[in-house]
Amino acid sequence: MFLKRLAPKESVFFFIFKPMWQAYISGFKLYLQLEKSLAANSLEAYLHDVEKLVQFLQIDHPNLGPTQIKLNHLRQFIVYLNQLGLAGNSQARIISGLKSFFHYLLLEDEIKVSPAELLEAPKLSRKLPDVLAIHEIDAMIACINMSTAEGLRNKAIIETMFACGLRVSETNDLKISHISFQEKYIKVTGKGNKERLVPIGKIALQLIDLYLKEIRFHQNPKPGCNDILFLNRRGGKLSRQMIFYILKDLALAAGIQKDISPHTLRHSFATSLVEAGADLRAVQQMLGHESITTTEIYTHLDRAYLHETVVQFHPRGRK
Repeated sequence: MFLKRLAPKESVFFFIFKPMWQAYISGFKLYLQLEKSLAANSLEAYLHDVEKLVQFLQIDHPNLGPTQIKLNHLRQFIVYLNQLGLAGNSQARIISGLKSFFHYLLLEDEIKVSPAELLEAPKLSRKLPDVLAIHEIDAMIACINMSTAEGLRNKAIIETMFACGLRVSETNDLKISHISFQEKYIKVTGKGNKERLVPIGKIALQLIDLYLKEIRFHQNPKPGCNDILFLNRRGGKLSRQMIFYILKDLALAAGIQKDISPHTLRHSFATSLVEAGADLRAVQQMLGHESITTTEIYTHLDRAYLHETVVQFHPRGRK
């Protein structure tokens, strides 16, 4: 099956398609690295999206180069993905990568019109994320054993993630030097190494301060971890899995039946702000979303909130 990732020695980029493809792939990679500042995982995903197209062309159009591709070739490719039973989300991901590739060729004046411009992604139904109410978060925190060093750290982690809407990777990478206790802001390094300033609440700051004084400053950090805020008992960075297990165990102890993950706290942060009437663009900026449409999902979580908004603000809905 062509979707199976090829071993390095079999890569179509370096052998069969080298004369027609390699220069364009190398240029696209530099474009993603330098101009788009993509993280390593995102960069690899975009390159594999193009690789899948190349593998497909090897079957039906082996002599076709990137500047010769038309919309019908791409549509044939999407039909093939459908025949393979690839999920809609996966198809949309690949199409997004292809659009970026041909946009790059357009910028480089290698093509005059992008063949992917009219390529339609499959219609996706957005699954509404689970969120935690404030009383559920309090119930989870109440289950933490505060007599242990890990307990104080875990409480600080949960309050910080909920206070700032952090991704789990942003939490793991949070630096002591990026916390401003006086200004009540933290500097967060998000996707693509993009930095943003996020306000942090009093409770989270107090817990961080307590954790630093009682636990963190008495640890011996591993090399490269001197400025990392949250450490494991061996002085290293926490793993994504560790925070996942911490939340799962606390949810179980608190009797919460929802599907809990580190991202649940991020969704809960956004939802609590939107339901309280916060401006979507402000929430977008704090979350580090590229597009406001990504943030708009949180307005669908509470029908009562939407109804009250119409009643209060729409000229036909005012009481």
